Amino acid sequence: MAKQSNLELVSEVRTTVTRLVKKLRKHSATGVTLSLTERSVMGLLNRSGEMLPNELATAEKITTQSMSQILNHLTELGYINRRASKEDKRKSLISLSAKGMAIVKQVGDEKDNWLYQAVMQTCTAAEIQALKKALAPLKKIVDFEDD
Repeated sequence: MAKQSNLELVSEVRTTVTRLVKKLRKHSATGVTLSLTERSVMGLLNRSGEMLPNELATAEKITTQSMSQILNHLTELGYINRRASKEDKRKSLISLSAKGMAIVKQVGDEKDNWLYQAVMQTCTAAEIQALKKALAPLKKIVDFEDD
């Protein structure tokens, strides 16, 4: 019975988290102009600073050809910079442009503002404390690597 109960729990967590992600995406007018992978790449660059295209492709679990198309689109939008690697001039390092950083911040702010309003208008003080306690196990799940 415990396994069935745990399977129901993980299914409910998956469904709820998926619905929350969709709602957050919907409530960012700026973010909807980019694909999910484009937003993810910009988030990676925001956290990492500079990365090689093949590192981005590996992190996103897509082909280098697909990453090339994404990077070309982000370049057209003015959201990323490319510069030659000092170690190997054939390789380009990718980073966010000032415009790209502003977009990442704007998207984050839009999502945070919506989520703040949703939490403040729907949750009791005790439920907010429960959310705080749930963050640690959720972070462990997000950081879990099985491959």
